[in-house]
Amino acid sequence: MGPPRTRASAVQQGSAHDAAQGSAPAGDAAPDLQADGRRKYPRSRLLASSAERGWKTLAAELRCHPSGRIISCAQDCIEIVIAVSGSDDGLVIRAGAGRQEQARPVTGTIWLAPTGVGREDIVLTAPMPKALHLYLPLRQFDTLADQYSLARSLVRSIQYVGGVDDALIRQIGAALLDEVNHETATGRMFAETASLMLAARLIHSYAAKGLLEDGAGAPTPFDSVRLQRVLDYIEQHLEHEITVAALAEQAHLSAFHFTRMFTAALGVPPYRYVSRRRLEAAMAMLTRGKLPLSEIAHRAGFSSQASFTRAFRRATGMTPGAYRRLVR
Repeated sequence: MGPPRTRASAVQQGSAHDAAQGSAPAGDAAPDLQADGRRKYPRSRLLASSAERGWKTLAAELRCHPSGRIISCAQDCIEIVIAVSGSDDGLVIRAGAGRQEQARPVTGTIWLAPTGVGREDIVLTAPMPKALHLYLPLRQFDTLADQYSLARSLVRSIQYVGGVDDALIRQIGAALLDEVNHETATGRMFAETASLMLAARLIHSYAAKGLLEDGAGAPTPFDSVRLQRVLDYIEQHLEHEITVAALAEQAHLSAFHFTRMFTAALGVPPYRYVSRRRLEAAMAMLTRGKLPLSEIAHRAGFSSQASFTRAFRRATGMTPGAYRRLVR
């Protein structure tokens, strides 16, 4: 949900009852995570974007690329490209980081473009109808490095590679794209979690193994006192922004450890738990029948009543208005 959001604030697409939120530390200027895409793909058509979602830990763009040549220089973020609607025709030919490669842009194919590549020359011999571009800022990798006593230089060793087949990255990408297209009350929380999962995946599977260090040891146990403190915090902030970082702070754990331990303890990740509690709170408000639907939508963390209605119907099979009539 968000910090009490103005009804005019944010998103034009969307809905669903589970996703997630994330935010930068207080006082930090929000980075422009879409800048790499604007510079690198001026000829492509932007089909959808997370720009209006308020995500601060990654950006997502769905683009339609014509055939032709793309030349770009330095990137601020690590880029993951997933062919959402690909083709058996044509090739994607890339040259960068001192190597050249080519791959067919079949649906599900993945390309990685780390920072520090320098000049990158890409040729698409046929159009690519839909490609999802995910941009991860370096600070997400620094967070993991600090938490697990890894070398910060590890992120610089992520491979420049294309034609990748990685089911986990595809799954995360599909969930992020669904969140871009269908706003949920916990979308930013989900994006925060997804960005750490992607960073961990890249370090685990696509970085130089020689730089990995034995590190941090076992995380602090997630005892019942810590768990209850987190659950109490959620209840007290259901109508405000909740981030994974804030919940982890309540448990005195890193965000990455917290997410794993919360999921193990409750059987669902934090963003799904928060989403479920907000839905239950919205149902209680509908039962009491005192607030207009627009106000309930706002308190449940949606940018509009329409988004709330779509999410509520997806979760319950009926509209909020129909539910209110049924229970009154």
